[in-house]
Amino acid sequence: MADFRMPALGADMEAGTLVEWLVKPGDRVKRGDVIAVVETQKGAIEVEVFDEGVVSDIVVPVKTKVPVGTVLARIGGEAAAPAKAAMPPTPVPVAPPRPPAAPPPPAPARLGAKVTPAARRRATELGIDLATLAGTGIDGSVTLADVEAAAIARPPAKAAPLPAEKPRRLGFDPAEMRKAIAAAMARSKREIPHYYLSDTIDLGAALAWLESHNAAQPVPQRMLPAALLLKASALALREMPQLNGTYVDGAFHPGGGIHAGWAISLRGGGLVAPAIRDADQRPLPELMAAMRDLVQRARSGRLRSSELESPTVTVTSLGDRGADAIAAIIYPPQVAIIGFGSIRVRPWVVEGRIEPRSLVTASLAADHRVSDGHLGALLLNAIGRLLQEPAKL
Repeated sequence: MADFRMPALGADMEAGTLVEWLVKPGDRVKRGDVIAVVETQKGAIEVEVFDEGVVSDIVVPVKTKVPVGTVLARIGGEAAAPAKAAMPPTPVPVAPPRPPAAPPPPAPARLGAKVTPAARRRATELGIDLATLAGTGIDGSVTLADVEAAAIARPPAKAAPLPAEKPRRLGFDPAEMRKAIAAAMARSKREIPHYYLSDTIDLGAALAWLESHNAAQPVPQRMLPAALLLKASALALREMPQLNGTYVDGAFHPGGGIHAGWAISLRGGGLVAPAIRDADQRPLPELMAAMRDLVQRARSGRLRSSELESPTVTVTSLGDRGADAIAAIIYPPQVAIIGFGSIRVRPWVVEGRIEPRSLVTASLAADHRVSDGHLGALLLNAIGRLLQEPAKL
């Protein structure tokens, strides 16, 4: 018998509210199945199970807030087979067969696939037709996350809300998320002895290769510079594994893979950094697809618990937001965060000549309990070196 517990979805999480069960006692589950939806300060998170078996008991009912680590359900082995009825000692006379009954009237049309109670209530509140939704839950059931995603995707109503009407909450409460971010960052600055380094990288070769690659691709499959920055960071961390992992109970624990938390800004404010697992092993097109998928699901409130539990390092890029560089704060219990400012054309010295070049400032914030500036400088140097040969990323 295995216990399914309230997960810790980040260093700032102390409790969560169970808002939806996607399984019931007797259902068989396997590793990776989403079986519940938990609401935290980061929004509604789909929680996966990491055991295989049959749900034997639901311990915590919906709408209940419980601390991290609380047992939510129990998962056992095979479901018990129904007992066989005892055979009668003597044969029993069999009644002659009845004539076939008239076929039953056709069942009323369903509203689509199976719909969880929370999803049905939310769809009613939002005026969403369940028959138009494709479910992503177990056996194709329509979940709360599917309804929230449909609400975000549909065009806005023509009529403006009344002045006194409060905006609907879609996925997360910005004020609560801001509290969670503040708590995590205050803890980080209080407990982690940060050191900071930065380096300027010439992206001329990388951007030229990217332009050539994208010219041969359909628009949906074209890549952004961020994919190259993330892949170069992940490969550099192979060379400096001391910067990839967590610091827990007074000791450094190396990451079991390079699971890069990609920082995503959310509509309405807020920030999450779910993991792209094994970022160093993914080909660039696959990595770009994973980044797009993660951004879309983060902004529609459809992240999974494993994506928030597993980052071993964080990478953030300001893209075209206008800042030259970022001095980031480490997200505990990680030990490093890599940041990239905006890509800008600036004067650059090349073989004694001043030329206009596309440059980016890469920065590193790292934990002095685990590494020092020498190792951090080697990491930034490796990122710059790898970006000079983009075809090998």
